[in-house]
Amino acid sequence: MAKNNIDLLKIVEDIIDLDPKMRFAAIINAKGNIREAIMKSGKTSLKTQKEEEHFCQQVAQRRAMRKEFNKSLGKVRYVHVEREKVTQMVVYTKRNIVYFTMEPETPIDKKIRLITKIKKITKDL
Repeated sequence: MAKNNIDLLKIVEDIIDLDPKMRFAAIINAKGNIREAIMKSGKTSLKTQKEEEHFCQQVAQRRAMRKEFNKSLGKVRYVHVEREKVTQMVVYTKRNIVYFTMEPETPIDKKIRLITKIKKITKDL
Protein backbone atom coordinates (compact mmCIF):
# COMPACT_ATOMS: atom_id res chain seq x y z
CA MET A 1 0.00 0.00 0.00
CA ALA A 2 1.11 3.53 -0.74
CA LYS A 3 0.62 6.74 1.17
CA ASN A 4 -2.99 7.48 2.15
CA ASN A 5 -3.76 3.76 1.76
CA ILE A 6 -4.23 4.09 -1.99
CA ASP A 7 -3.84 0.69 -3.64
CA LEU A 8 -1.65 1.52 -6.64
CA LEU A 9 -1.75 -2.04 -7.97
CA LYS A 10 -5.56 -1.90 -8.06
CA ILE A 11 -5.40 1.41 -9.93
CA VAL A 12 -3.05 0.12 -12.65
CA GLU A 13 -5.14 -3.06 -12.92
CA ASP A 14 -8.28 -0.93 -13.36
CA ILE A 15 -6.54 1.11 -16.08
CA ILE A 16 -5.38 -2.00 -17.95
CA ASP A 17 -8.90 -3.42 -17.79
CA LEU A 18 -10.48 -0.34 -19.41
CA ASP A 19 -9.89 -1.54 -22.96
CA PRO A 20 -8.67 -4.69 -24.72
CA LYS A 21 -6.10 -2.62 -26.66
CA MET A 22 -4.30 -1.55 -23.49
CA ARG A 23 -0.77 -2.94 -23.14
CA PHE A 24 0.94 -1.41 -20.10
CA ALA A 25 0.13 0.97 -17.25
CA ALA A 26 2.40 2.57 -14.67
CA ILE A 27 2.29 5.14 -11.90
CA ILE A 28 5.50 7.13 -11.75
CA ASN A 29 6.64 9.56 -9.06
CA ALA A 30 8.04 13.04 -9.74
CA LYS A 31 11.60 11.67 -9.87
CA GLY A 32 10.68 9.15 -12.55
CA ASN A 33 10.67 6.07 -10.36
CA ILE A 34 8.01 3.48 -11.11
CA ARG A 35 5.75 3.14 -8.07
CA GLU A 36 3.58 0.45 -9.64
CA ALA A 37 3.29 -1.03 -13.11
CA ILE A 38 1.59 -3.88 -14.89
CA MET A 39 1.74 -5.41 -18.35
CA LYS A 40 -1.55 -6.69 -19.76
CA SER A 41 -1.79 -10.45 -19.64
CA GLY A 42 -0.83 -11.95 -22.98
CA LYS A 43 1.19 -8.91 -24.10
CA THR A 44 4.97 -8.71 -24.25
CA SER A 45 6.98 -5.59 -23.54
CA LEU A 46 8.52 -3.75 -26.46
CA LYS A 47 11.27 -2.45 -24.13
CA THR A 48 13.62 -4.11 -21.66
CA GLN A 49 13.05 -3.36 -17.98
CA LYS A 50 16.08 -1.04 -18.00
CA GLU A 51 14.70 0.83 -21.05
CA GLU A 52 11.28 1.08 -19.37
CA GLU A 53 12.84 2.57 -16.22
CA HIS A 54 14.90 5.02 -18.30
CA PHE A 55 11.82 6.03 -20.30
CA CYS A 56 9.86 6.69 -17.10
CA GLN A 57 12.65 8.94 -15.82
CA GLN A 58 12.47 10.84 -19.11
CA VAL A 59 8.69 11.23 -18.72
CA ALA A 60 9.23 12.87 -15.31
CA GLN A 61 11.92 15.18 -16.72
CA ARG A 62 9.62 16.26 -19.54
CA ARG A 63 6.89 17.04 -17.01
CA ALA A 64 9.28 19.33 -15.18
CA MET A 65 10.27 21.03 -18.45
CA ARG A 66 6.65 21.55 -19.50
CA LYS A 67 5.84 23.36 -16.24
CA GLU A 68 7.82 26.31 -17.58
CA PHE A 69 4.92 27.05 -19.94
CA ASN A 70 2.03 26.51 -17.51
CA LYS A 71 1.62 30.22 -16.81
CA SER A 72 1.39 31.27 -20.46
CA LEU A 73 -0.25 28.16 -21.99
CA GLY A 74 -2.02 26.47 -19.08
CA LYS A 75 -1.37 23.09 -17.50
CA VAL A 76 -0.85 20.03 -19.66
CA ARG A 77 -4.00 17.90 -19.78
CA TYR A 78 -2.35 14.84 -21.27
CA VAL A 79 0.44 13.83 -23.64
CA HIS A 80 -0.21 11.58 -26.63
CA VAL A 81 2.53 10.01 -28.75
CA GLU A 82 1.56 7.81 -31.67
CA ARG A 83 4.39 5.49 -32.74
CA GLU A 84 4.44 2.78 -35.39
CA LYS A 85 4.35 -0.03 -32.83
CA VAL A 86 2.57 1.54 -29.87
CA THR A 87 0.53 4.50 -28.64
CA GLN A 88 1.98 6.17 -25.51
CA MET A 89 -0.18 8.33 -23.25
CA VAL A 90 0.73 10.34 -20.15
CA VAL A 91 -1.61 11.95 -17.62
CA TYR A 92 -0.31 14.19 -14.85
CA THR A 93 -1.88 13.98 -11.39
CA LYS A 94 -1.04 16.26 -8.45
CA ARG A 95 1.92 14.21 -7.22
CA ASN A 96 2.37 11.44 -9.78
CA ILE A 97 2.38 10.61 -13.46
CA VAL A 98 0.20 7.97 -15.07
CA TYR A 99 1.83 6.41 -18.12
CA PHE A 100 0.10 3.84 -20.27
CA THR A 101 0.50 2.26 -23.67
CA MET A 102 -2.01 0.89 -26.15
CA GLU A 103 -2.02 -0.84 -29.48
CA PRO A 104 -1.48 1.78 -32.21
CA GLU A 105 -4.19 3.12 -34.51
CA THR A 106 -6.89 3.26 -31.84
CA PRO A 107 -9.49 5.87 -32.82
CA ILE A 108 -8.86 9.25 -31.16
CA ASP A 109 -12.38 9.48 -29.70
CA LYS A 110 -11.78 6.19 -27.87
CA LYS A 111 -8.45 7.52 -26.56
CA ILE A 112 -10.11 10.70 -25.25
CA ARG A 113 -12.76 8.63 -23.44
CA LEU A 114 -9.99 6.52 -21.89
CA ILE A 115 -8.09 9.62 -20.78
CA THR A 116 -11.26 10.94 -19.10
CA LYS A 117 -11.81 7.63 -17.29
CA ILE A 118 -8.18 7.43 -16.20
CA LYS A 119 -8.30 10.98 -14.84
CA LYS A 120 -11.29 9.96 -12.70
CA ILE A 121 -9.60 6.76 -11.50
CA THR A 122 -6.39 8.63 -10.57
CA LYS A 123 -7.81 11.92 -9.24
CA ASP A 124 -6.51 11.22 -5.69
CA LEU A 125 -2.94 10.53 -6.74
